[in-house]
Amino acid sequence: MLNSLKINNIAVIESADISFDTGLNVLTGETGAGKSIIIDSINAILGERTSKELVRTGTNAASVTAFFTSVTDETKAKLDELGIDGEQDSSLLISRKISADGKNVCRINGVTVTVSMLKELGKTLVDIHGQHDNRSLLLKDNHCAYIDKLASNEKLLSHYMDCYRKFVALKKELKSLKNSEEENEKNAEIYRFQIDELEKANINPGEINELSVLRNKLANAEKINSVLSLSYTQLNGEDEEAGILLRLKSMIEEINSISEIEEMKDVLQNLSNSVYMLEDSAQSIKNSLDTVEFNPRLLEETEERLDLLIRLTKKYNTDEAGLQDVLNELKNKLERIDSSEELIEEVAQKLDSAGQEMLNAADELTESRIRAAEIFTSKVASELKFLDMPDVTFEVDRKDKALGITGKDDIEFLISANVGEAPKSLIKISSGGELSRIMLAIKNVLSEKDDILTMIFDEIDTGISGQAATKVAKKLYDVSNGKQVICVTHLSQIASFADNHLFINKETSGDHTFTRVKTLAYNERKYELARINGGSVITQSQLEASTEMLNQADAYKRSN
Repeated sequence: MLNSLKINNIAVIESADISFDTGLNVLTGETGAGKSIIIDSINAILGERTSKELVRTGTNAASVTAFFTSVTDETKAKLDELGIDGEQDSSLLISRKISADGKNVCRINGVTVTVSMLKELGKTLVDIHGQHDNRSLLLKDNHCAYIDKLASNEKLLSHYMDCYRKFVALKKELKSLKNSEEENEKNAEIYRFQIDELEKANINPGEINELSVLRNKLANAEKINSVLSLSYTQLNGEDEEAGILLRLKSMIEEINSISEIEEMKDVLQNLSNSVYMLEDSAQSIKNSLDTVEFNPRLLEETEERLDLLIRLTKKYNTDEAGLQDVLNELKNKLERIDSSEELIEEVAQKLDSAGQEMLNAADELTESRIRAAEIFTSKVASELKFLDMPDVTFEVDRKDKALGITGKDDIEFLISANVGEAPKSLIKISSGGELSRIMLAIKNVLSEKDDILTMIFDEIDTGISGQAATKVAKKLYDVSNGKQVICVTHLSQIASFADNHLFINKETSGDHTFTRVKTLAYNERKYELARINGGSVITQSQLEASTEMLNQADAYKRSN
């Protein structure tokens, strides 16, 4: 509930502290006194769009602060969602500062927040409805939601939406699978070719290095053979020509003949060791000669194999070990493609099941809406009859439509204001008085299911007078029994039912204009009702009439 509102430098309001009570709070005053500015100020703390034009001329900034008490569980949940600590006494403080340069500073319980966060919270606090600027109740697109609210269809609607989203997701998946079948076939041909290519290659890690060594050996076989043959001949000799080994052995025999020379013993030993080493080297050269052959065919095969392996590593951008991983991945992709038919069948079955589940949920939702529509029609008709519109016919028109996120129900409120006239869309009603009463009737019925504690009606009394105005006043009072109602009005009938009557007065001092807000006492209320009815000159008979209006309002309150 909105407990108090503090306004500073908003348009003609320099400063105002306004206290609101439970029940019916009525704001009256001359046209242009600033009643709409108070509503604009409340809109500001609810996160609605504002303009720097609201800032009072000659000041740098304007501010609005609102204090709420006994906030609902919905508001508390929204605070948790926004990451803001609530107060233990269920109170709430909201402020908004609007600078002349258009900048805004918003706070909830002292925590700085964005305007959008303010608006999210505001939706749980106050429901504002005006004659001109809020026609959402009359728009067809909202009517189904109103019936759902009356029917308490939250769980049914949530279940249906889950079914619908599941169905849509499966339908999209199936379409994607079917659309990709042709592409999958093309990919399968590529994968099969690549798998065959890699499997035939039968690549082993390290093979490229081994083949490179072998290729170099085969390519240089003739040169290697020539060098090794010459080396072997030089070591062992050829025909009658002695080689290095034979000459070395002869040298050893000669030196051995003078071995009594002490210095020659080491020389003799070194030469003997050299013989052993050279003999081993000669044997190694001979062994290598036996393995070296000039084999053009083997060289060609080696080069072909090496070229294949290098080409594959470049093609798949990996080394020999990585090619095995590529092969495994290709096999997995081909397997998935080969099993796509089974997957399509599986998804199709799931889609059929989800579709049936969705239809069942839609039917259940429709049945609930039909029952709620009958109750809604009856209650609205009763409300309209009370509001002096006995000849009005109100209908909830329901037609089947293609299944969508909210079900299969196309719902619209229709009304006929005159006998013999066919019902038509609410939005087509041109009479302001009729529109106000219809709106109030619908609001009153829906308020039974609305958790918002504060309702604001901004001049909904346009086009209403006489007995109809009294009926509207009684209905506003009835609504206020379970909620806080704040109403801006020009009708004395409505003002007479106020539990808290606020008078908005504009004054001029020097070059400045000020708006004052005052809570009226009983006697002051009589004068205000007389002013509304008769103008600036108040007569005794007007005061007596005002007293009678207040007495009749009190009598109605006591009887209810």
